[in-house]
Amino acid sequence: MAASSPFTILSTALSSCCSSPAFDLSRISFAFHFHNHSPVLSSRARFSTVSRPTVSTNVRCLSNSVNPPVAMEQVVAALEQVKLLTSVNDQHGGVIVELSEPIDPGLFASMLRLSISEWRKLGKKGVWIKLPIELCSLVEVAVREGFWYHHAEPTYLMLVSWLPGGVHPLPPNASHRVSVGAFVMNENREVLVVQENSGVFRGTGIWKFPTGVVEEGEDLCTAVVREVKEETAIDAEFMEILAFRQSHKAYFEKSDLFFLCMLRPISFDVQRQEAEIEAAKWMPWDEYVAQPFVQNTGFVKHISDICLAKVDGDYTGFSAIPTSSGGQMGCVYQNAQGLRR
Repeated sequence: MAASSPFTILSTALSSCCSSPAFDLSRISFAFHFHNHSPVLSSRARFSTVSRPTVSTNVRCLSNSVNPPVAMEQVVAALEQVKLLTSVNDQHGGVIVELSEPIDPGLFASMLRLSISEWRKLGKKGVWIKLPIELCSLVEVAVREGFWYHHAEPTYLMLVSWLPGGVHPLPPNASHRVSVGAFVMNENREVLVVQENSGVFRGTGIWKFPTGVVEEGEDLCTAVVREVKEETAIDAEFMEILAFRQSHKAYFEKSDLFFLCMLRPISFDVQRQEAEIEAAKWMPWDEYVAQPFVQNTGFVKHISDICLAKVDGDYTGFSAIPTSSGGQMGCVYQNAQGLRR
């Protein structure tokens, strides 16, 4: 049988008491006896609360269930390490805990239970725990205390719990992915197109606009210029957003916002990105739109008509206007021509 650590025994003893809103760590007391003039953990640890004079919890570390027996001073030393988890208040009546240092799972369980009791007394509601990937061993502990997964990033997992119980108003994980497509036409009425060597278009022979995903913290107008550069080595200037489309259940059950953007080419020597692109070139517009893929796909045909209307001067999109909000810079996309009128 595996040895029981002081933290494990302490966590077990605390578990039945921390559920009480009136639980107070400062009023915990242990009953122990002496064996050969040395204090050892008795079969019972007694925990005082405000509402009930004494709550007794079986620990029984002298029985065969604990091997080897754990000395009382070890549990007392563990008790001295149990404290409230460091947290900061959020703007919605909840708290955020961000762990960074290694911690024994048993000690974390005791600290979490104690903290939850304190947060309940303070009327806190949503509790967020940010666990770095190095502390993944603590996930099971948090889940046992009522937490669930909210979202994950490459270096951390965010867990959340709603202390009042029942239906909660906590915001869900991000619901949309944002992607861009680039309409780039040169003075010869040729459009920049690529063939992809992966995904649904691999091996189909279809020529399509360069597309890609907007990265975290990246503006649309910056993302589409980057994607064109990465896939074709063409330098280009963002001009306008011509249209956007919302679709659902696109990637990992998330929705997708796709923005069609018009760019003006600055360079013209095409060099494909070998990792993702099978081929890239300038293609005459009429040849591009004649593809069955364009003619028979409603969305692609529609955006092609928009692109042509823009080239012929019959359509105006949305330009990027730098703005600030809350001390941060961003862009408002608007019909600047219409606004001037």
